[in-house]
Amino acid sequence: MSERFLVIGGDAAGMSAASKAKREDPDREVVVLERSEWVSYGACGLPYYVKGEIDSLDDLIAIPADRFREERNIDLRTGHEAIGIDRSRKEVTVETDAGEEYGIGYDDMLIATGAGALEPPIDGLDAENVFTLQEMNAGRTLKEAIETGAYDRFGIIGGGYIGIEMAEAFRGRSIDVTLFEMRDHVLPPFGASAAETVAGELEDNGVDVRTSTRVQALEGKNAVERIVTDDGAVEVDAVLVAAGVDPNVELAEQAGIDLGPTGAIATDAYGRTSDDAVYAAGDCAEMTHAVTDEPAHVPLALTANRAGRAVGATVGGDPTPVGDIAGTAVLKAFDLAVARTGMLDEEELRDAGFDPVSVTITSASRAHYYPGGSEIEVTLVGDAESGRVLGASIVGHEGVAKRIDPIATAIQSDLTVEDVEYLDLSYAPPFGPTWDPILTAAKVLNGKLD
Repeated sequence: MSERFLVIGGDAAGMSAASKAKREDPDREVVVLERSEWVSYGACGLPYYVKGEIDSLDDLIAIPADRFREERNIDLRTGHEAIGIDRSRKEVTVETDAGEEYGIGYDDMLIATGAGALEPPIDGLDAENVFTLQEMNAGRTLKEAIETGAYDRFGIIGGGYIGIEMAEAFRGRSIDVTLFEMRDHVLPPFGASAAETVAGELEDNGVDVRTSTRVQALEGKNAVERIVTDDGAVEVDAVLVAAGVDPNVELAEQAGIDLGPTGAIATDAYGRTSDDAVYAAGDCAEMTHAVTDEPAHVPLALTANRAGRAVGATVGGDPTPVGDIAGTAVLKAFDLAVARTGMLDEEELRDAGFDPVSVTITSASRAHYYPGGSEIEVTLVGDAESGRVLGASIVGHEGVAKRIDPIATAIQSDLTVEDVEYLDLSYAPPFGPTWDPILTAAKVLNGKLD
């Protein structure tokens, strides 16, 4: 009888692990438990689905469930939720949509339970016109609700990725939007300068941006009618809570598996937890940050896919590290793109033992004489002692995603600011000036570090 690899969670990390393990060891039994009907989907596309740019939720599915079953010979069980883990018996208790319970054993197991919408301590979150956007059915519910035409004014709690993207989606449907962020600028991980530019773009597109504003309660008779903040109340027809995510760690915690300092599941370089037979990957798990070499929780799609694939390889007999992360991300905000990598918060960097120095430069996205160009802003952070690149943010109307990736590569390769200054980057007038903006930023920062 072959050994069983049991996977809990059927999205990015889970299905990547299941597929890789089966490829490495075709004789191994691979079982995936997924509590919903959805697997292998791109939740990052939900704002564009709600906006109406993507017609169907099915369009967000990378690989249909039947293909995993029929072509990859994976025992994929949708509508089956893992509700308990007995590590001494190496058995998981499962509840089906029909209310039936059964136990299933494992030899190796991956916990890939993802993350859920963070619920801030605010009264009124249980009202029927309060929405989140963390999973597929939530996206369907929100889209169906706004298509009734009943909501002309939305309040968004949170100025992170989902908050910014959904502000654009609502405005695309001619809905008035007020966005509340309790910190002093939107997109905190992107740095203050990039955030200021994004906030201006939001306001230019009719979004009422209220930073340094803490939501205290949601009030109304039968549904939320107003958002009460420490700076007054705002009348709304509905609310989207986009205050961040919480790793889904309850199952692991109840089983006595260690959590790390971030609150996500602690793992080693191969994704193993405190139990050698149990792995964790994706939005529920910690990863090692390339800047600090410390545990970090940065839930992003590539991180989940890569870690899951590595775990699958290891379980299949080819030990493969999950790798470090730099937290590289890019975001669309109306006509702007904004990207980040590494770490930009100087207080956090000092706490981690660095002596951060930063510069912000504004350059052109194309050669000055080539039509259609626009300004692009680069913030670059380096360490005064070692010269290492520590982080960057870029914001502009074009060429942003192209330019953040070399800096991410520099961070994960321990390059110095001087190394970046001497990168041999591509040049042609339609795509950039001779001195690319990231080379200019590195040149200016290197001058400050000398």
